[in-house]
Amino acid sequence: MNRLRHATREDRLLLFGLPLFVGLLLIGWAIWRSSASLDEIEARLLTWQNIGTLTWEHLLIVVVCAVLVVGTAVPVGILLTRPGTRGAIGPVLGVANAGQAAPVVGVIVLLALLLGFGFWVAVLALTLYAFLPVLANTITGLRGVEPSLIEAARGMGMSGTQVLLRVELPIAIPVIMTGVRTALVLLVGAGAFASFIDAGGLGLLIQTGILMFRFSILVSGALLVAALALAVEWVGRLLEVIVKPGGLA
Repeated sequence: MNRLRHATREDRLLLFGLPLFVGLLLIGWAIWRSSASLDEIEARLLTWQNIGTLTWEHLLIVVVCAVLVVGTAVPVGILLTRPGTRGAIGPVLGVANAGQAAPVVGVIVLLALLLGFGFWVAVLALTLYAFLPVLANTITGLRGVEPSLIEAARGMGMSGTQVLLRVELPIAIPVIMTGVRTALVLLVGAGAFASFIDAGGLGLLIQTGILMFRFSILVSGALLVAALALAVEWVGRLLEVIVKPGGLA
């Protein structure tokens, strides 16, 4: 609660407003689902059990990708900001930007043709797609730390690792978390393409709605993906407030 009291007005508004909006959105869809006249195909795809299964598959893809992105992009960003490797920042970001510019559906399909279809191929493609925001924000956050603070910490006898953990990362964490939040929302949206290679997820509703000309299925899939993206945005903002050092709130 102390963290929330020190959050900005925008953060507080979104932290309390987003869950309310998502809840109203889902309640409205549930009311429509319960009263709509659906044909056999629509009714079979929009059962509560099927929606729950597809949502779980979508969340699993997002969570696995997020863990892999944070577990790789943050260490790489830290490594690139160390004195001996700073010259590699430009080339690495250039390659990452080129990968980000490629359409995500193209990356997914290309990797599927090379490696096969399934969950882990989708995870690999989406991890590569979401890598740049976390990497770029990690580098930006660490490079934004005042050199005088680093020198003062070293003057107090701290080792390089201690300076990183006690000074640089606490100051850079708000910027890093913004990148993580951006990556999470990207993963939810891009995760809809995982169904193209039999990896499951809510994208199956969108894909089926397009192929079978079922507007109700298509809109339901798009609405549920949007609601999930907003929910993940809320989780990201909450984590951002929680992990932000008290002195920076």
